[in-house]
Amino acid sequence: MKLLKFFLSAALACCAFVASAAPELASQLPLDPLVKVGKLPNGLTYYIRQNQRPEKRVELRLVVRAGSVLEDEDQLGLAHFTEHMAFNGSTHFKRHELVSWLQSVGVKFGADLNAYTSFDETVYMLPIPVDRKENLDKGLLVLEDWAQGVTFNDADIDSERGIVLEELRLGKGATDRMNKVLLPKIFNGSLYAHRLPIGKEEILKTFKPEVIRRFYKDWYRPDLMAVMVVGDVDPQEAERLVISHFSRLVNPANPRPRNYAEIPERKASEAIVVTDRESPSNLVTIRYPFMQRTESKTVGEYRKEIVEQLSAAMLSQRIAELSQQSNPPFLQGYSSMAKAVHGYRSFVSSAVVGKAGALPAIRAVVEEGERARQLGFSAAELERTKRSMARYVETLYNERDKTESAVHVAEYTRHFLDGESMPGIENEYNYHKDLLPGVTLEEVNAQVRSAIPVGQKKLIIFMGNDKSGTVVPDGKQMLATVDEAEKATMAAHEEKALAASLLAHPPKPGRIVKESEDKALGVTELLLSNGVKVLLKPTDFKNDQVLMNSTRFGGQSMADEGDIVNARYASAILASMGVKDYAPLDLQKILAGRSVRSAYAIGNVTEGFGGGSSSADVETMLQLAYLQMTQPRRDQALFDVFIDKQQEQARNALARPDAVLVDTMRTTLYGNHPRVPLTPRPEELDGIRLDRVMEMHKERLSSAYGMTFVFVGSFELAKIKPLIATYIGGMPATKIPTAYKDRNVRPVRGVVKKEVRRGREAKSQVDIAFTGDAKVDEVEQMRLRALIEIMQIKATEALREQRGLVYTASITGGMGRYPYGNYSINIGLPTAPENVDKAIEATFAEVRKLQEKGPEEADLAKVKENWTANYRKALRENGWWAGNLQLSVVNKTDPKLLLRQNEMIASLTAADVQAAAKRYFDFNNYVQVVLHPAEEKSDAKPEASPVAKPEAAAEAGKLPAGS
Repeated sequence: MKLLKFFLSAALACCAFVASAAPELASQLPLDPLVKVGKLPNGLTYYIRQNQRPEKRVELRLVVRAGSVLEDEDQLGLAHFTEHMAFNGSTHFKRHELVSWLQSVGVKFGADLNAYTSFDETVYMLPIPVDRKENLDKGLLVLEDWAQGVTFNDADIDSERGIVLEELRLGKGATDRMNKVLLPKIFNGSLYAHRLPIGKEEILKTFKPEVIRRFYKDWYRPDLMAVMVVGDVDPQEAERLVISHFSRLVNPANPRPRNYAEIPERKASEAIVVTDRESPSNLVTIRYPFMQRTESKTVGEYRKEIVEQLSAAMLSQRIAELSQQSNPPFLQGYSSMAKAVHGYRSFVSSAVVGKAGALPAIRAVVEEGERARQLGFSAAELERTKRSMARYVETLYNERDKTESAVHVAEYTRHFLDGESMPGIENEYNYHKDLLPGVTLEEVNAQVRSAIPVGQKKLIIFMGNDKSGTVVPDGKQMLATVDEAEKATMAAHEEKALAASLLAHPPKPGRIVKESEDKALGVTELLLSNGVKVLLKPTDFKNDQVLMNSTRFGGQSMADEGDIVNARYASAILASMGVKDYAPLDLQKILAGRSVRSAYAIGNVTEGFGGGSSSADVETMLQLAYLQMTQPRRDQALFDVFIDKQQEQARNALARPDAVLVDTMRTTLYGNHPRVPLTPRPEELDGIRLDRVMEMHKERLSSAYGMTFVFVGSFELAKIKPLIATYIGGMPATKIPTAYKDRNVRPVRGVVKKEVRRGREAKSQVDIAFTGDAKVDEVEQMRLRALIEIMQIKATEALREQRGLVYTASITGGMGRYPYGNYSINIGLPTAPENVDKAIEATFAEVRKLQEKGPEEADLAKVKENWTANYRKALRENGWWAGNLQLSVVNKTDPKLLLRQNEMIASLTAADVQAAAKRYFDFNNYVQVVLHPAEEKSDAKPEASPVAKPEAAAEAGKLPAGS
């Protein structure tokens, strides 16, 4: 049931539903009529749906109800290892043939083609272009091989060990160390605590091939599998192919029972403190008892979920308010009923500890739950949340024919794995329309009283960095604080009276003084009476989405040296205080039931606004942008809260070895230039002044002079033009400088190498940056992009597949026009300390091959095929058009080039890429920084305090944040 799953995390907005006759609550929830669900005689389930978003593309999935919890003691890590082996040779694809074929049809390894292994499932994800009919058949052949055709060649297993061990190495660090202490407590001795998917290093190094073959034979069987085909396909043909490919799969003669692990009941409440000097944050969590989780089967159960979701949203809003008051008790917090592992959920309260400390954070988050439990919510809170939920559901309904296939297939995956209901968007829309108006305040308050635990057995956790200055509590203090908070008598929540709309009266409108149309692009250009330009591109890509951006030169480059920190944080500070008389949370309440966003953006050399709305809320979005320009809100208390949050985060940030690596690269590359941002320091934030930030707004953001606005989406020109004339044409446009300043930030020349020693794990990271001046145009940008993508292919082959030196190599980069024409290529190689030189040598060898021989035609064809498929998809996306039209304004390029991408792709040659390799990989000019561990080898464990155990007891829910 995707609507309820994502309501809290969605952008909330609304219009009221009109109630009709309520459905029968005892009725069974139907299956979405647009998806064909079937089962083969061997037990395999299949899901098929025709969906033309994106066109000529299909999402394939193989979902297996088998994960790490099913491993025997000699198999720890082999469920995940099995997933790796699926890409290393099968009945119809020899080693490397599968990835090579997929790349040849435009599927990128890692970005498109992927898989994951969890406790209870393994899921293989394969998006396939179907512009060639045979691709669907061959894609299903891939899934068939994954299901029961993996070969597990001994040599391939041994070759893959190094890659999996590098993945294990990559995951090591503070969170991993703390989780090894916490998980046995969280899962209270359950098998989940001892079956992390990555497994155990000694088993990964030494297991015999027959051990992994045993896992595959036991658990990769059709009665535990589902195949999904969702996309631009003929459903009947897809079903025929599924039956053809998967009917031949067989189950074992004596199948092992597929049981789910149970979590024992906690016998006593406990509190545990786990610290690590590399922890990037301090977090307190209260985990209440695990309880059985069942999915809705009837309309009545669906209605109960609506009630639960409403109360959860209101509690979340209240806790968010605590983080924005003067001297807040925590930086960020939440309380909710959370899904844990299969069949379980629990109520969890958590808070990121700030200046106030751990105990006030615990007290505040528990007391806020008690306030809701004792006194309930208000009618105003309920009505706002109803409007938000109704608008969210309506948005999904309005976009029902434009929903991406990947969204549908994710829902079907949850249906197969967890039994989540999937009645379909039309049914869910009607359920909300019929049921939501009838939900009463009394039943919402009754629900929250039953949901929020009090006096139950629990696990209280502090996990953090005891070297950051935070006072670390002990277990007895935390238990006593929760006990006191649960017994507190709470005062009623105060509800602030707010206006119903942002603006009582519209501004004095401007006029459209000139209008022209580019029919090829479908873009109308307006010139307003205040000099502002507007580009309008109405589309049918989405039914209920309008995107807005604006830009002009200026940005942080306009700030003097001593002012750069103020400029860097100005947009975030302004956003944290709101507009007019409304703090950010006030704005959320006023805008409840509407889908609206707008924000300042102050970049290095540009500045402007970015936002979006539903089609019905364009005027509200324009009002918000108008207020952000004309009536920014000054709030010393919220400014202080913002600075406190940033400083608390800064105190912990430098504990991360990767942050030290990034800073070292930047200071080395740019010679400690003050304009190059580093990981924030608390003392740096002390220098920010609210008065100066407000002056910067007045100097730069209070005028629309020189701006070009871009609107793309589902709007009618006749309706949006008067709104634009009123709100954008009504913006002040006092003349201000609109040229960026070149502050002479340039990278160092020559070869510079540095080493950094930081971190407790035996892991290293190599970062290499090639930089320089460049003559930038669209063709040259495409050549560099092709070079980078081909290098990514070759680095993956050479370092991962052939040598097992890395889990993943990262090759990124691009070009910039301002403040000067430049390029950068960045290479990232996470590897073992003893393999650093080998990884660098192997990477540079691949570069030299490209310089000397050029790319293989097959590799260039793979890149071009992927670009062509992505371009076809992008042409139907509002975000792509909005971003690229904005870039054409900034770069002063012809936007018609956006229509010539296929022509440009086709003209790209191997000689172009070879020339680019010679030009941009200059071995006489690069910076190399290597992060080594502080100690060659460390068995240091995270520091854990004695566990406090009073008389009550329980266990709660989910992996800790960050796990």
